[in-house]
Amino acid sequence: MRSHPFGSTGASASVIGQGTWYIDSGDRKAAVAALRRGVELGMTHIDTAEMYGDAELVIAEAIAGQRDGLFLVSKVLPSNASRKGTITACERSLKRLRTDYLDCYLLHWRGSYPLAETVAAFEELVRAGKIRSWGVSNFDEGDLDEMLDVAGEGKIACNQVLYHLKERAIEHAVVPWCEKHQVAVVAYSPFGHDDFPTPGSKGGEVLRQIAQAHGATPRQVALAFLTRKPTVFAIPKASSAEHAAENAAAVDLALSESEIAALDRAFPRGPKPRSLPML
Repeated sequence: MRSHPFGSTGASASVIGQGTWYIDSGDRKAAVAALRRGVELGMTHIDTAEMYGDAELVIAEAIAGQRDGLFLVSKVLPSNASRKGTITACERSLKRLRTDYLDCYLLHWRGSYPLAETVAAFEELVRAGKIRSWGVSNFDEGDLDEMLDVAGEGKIACNQVLYHLKERAIEHAVVPWCEKHQVAVVAYSPFGHDDFPTPGSKGGEVLRQIAQAHGATPRQVALAFLTRKPTVFAIPKASSAEHAAENAAAVDLALSESEIAALDRAFPRGPKPRSLPML
């Protein structure tokens, strides 16, 4: 599995990782098997959040005895993101995940607490060894500017944002901003939220043709397109070990310039929206 530097943290993470939103709502045994298979295949970047129900507990079961070598990420809810609340939430996540530290800890989206409070908590957690880096999620360009003013250069590890073939808004300003400031971009819901292009659609046909040329699947093509830049990571969820293996194999798929152009035409990014799309 290919890894890239995760922002300016000095650490690296697998380009394709494992998302866990709703992973607790199905067959738990299958979910654990999917996570374990993903780790075996190099998808050691595992993302979760306190908002994701019992996902942290499912992950704890899946990674038992193999914490070393993983890049584990969780998130604090905005409603908990005061200085004291952030520390309490992080400690709760650590207990649920059965680990002593997180590789990265994110503010899930911007809320009412001043960013300075959350940053102070993050830095306290870093000093205590409970997190190794911190970042944000669902931050637009203006929010990133404000966070940069509060924290300074080199502190924001990543920005986790909605990004899939039908939703490319981050390419307008967020991705360029993150490239400029050495901030990793992490694409959540990279297949869309129950909205992956259907085989009979125009875009679906383009995906099929490219996939056929590579002996790949349309979802693998989608992941390869989204992670075509070295600053972008993707965290698809897998409901089975077979699905995890399909996701992992996408890292070996190299698209040509003409294939990227064809996907760009089939899934145009459209005009820049007034606000950053999020789920």
